Amino acid sequence: MPPIVEIKNVSKSYQRGSQTVSVLVDINLDIQEGEFLALMGPSGSGKSTLLNLIAALDHVDQGTIKVGGVDITALSEGKLAAWRAVNVGFIFQFYNLIPVLTAFENVELPLLLTSLPRRQRREHVELALQIVNLADRMDHFPGQLSGGEQQRVAIARAIITDTTILVADEPTGDLDRKAAEDILALMDRLNQESRKTIIMVTHDPRAAQRARIVRHLEKGYLNNVPVKADP
Repeated sequence: MPPIVEIKNVSKSYQRGSQTVSVLVDINLDIQEGEFLALMGPSGSGKSTLLNLIAALDHVDQGTIKVGGVDITALSEGKLAAWRAVNVGFIFQFYNLIPVLTAFENVELPLLLTSLPRRQRREHVELALQIVNLADRMDHFPGQLSGGEQQRVAIARAIITDTTILVADEPTGDLDRKAAEDILALMDRLNQESRKTIIMVTHDPRAAQRARIVRHLEKGYLNNVPVKADP
């Protein structure tokens, strides 16, 4: 089977005043369906930029990225927005929950863009919150939840539409160690039991150990040799 993500000869740079700064240089990477990949590297190595390119939040300067066989580098802005809605689940360091909405309502948000009737939306949301062990907190607002609980709400929102890939940018970076371990165990379960393809940026070796494959970026260059994460 072809990889779920195919990155070919991708480069990316940014303008800082009159200076052009290369962030990614000739990146080639295949990610198989059901893989749990960790991208590691020092600050400024380009790992978050690469994640944003895979998630179609940014545009390549050159090269191609295919996700599920779709060349996302060839899509218009309008088509990209529609593509992201059904193909990418996002897990951010700071949760990105809407504070005036309950946990239930935050998880339901992606479904409001679909044609599902209210009853089916409720069934989907309740199932997602059960998966992340928060069914008893669905009527609570983000400010009434701990950091770990807020991140679990964010994960429920990310999986609610059964997206092609999950992208996680420092998902445990704002959590204490116990909450971080709980989140990583949940992501591991989603990968193992639900066969979710997860691409995670992290600087934490403990987080990277949960991945099946670890790839390192250094000054915009990707290490050509994938490393198996420690068991």
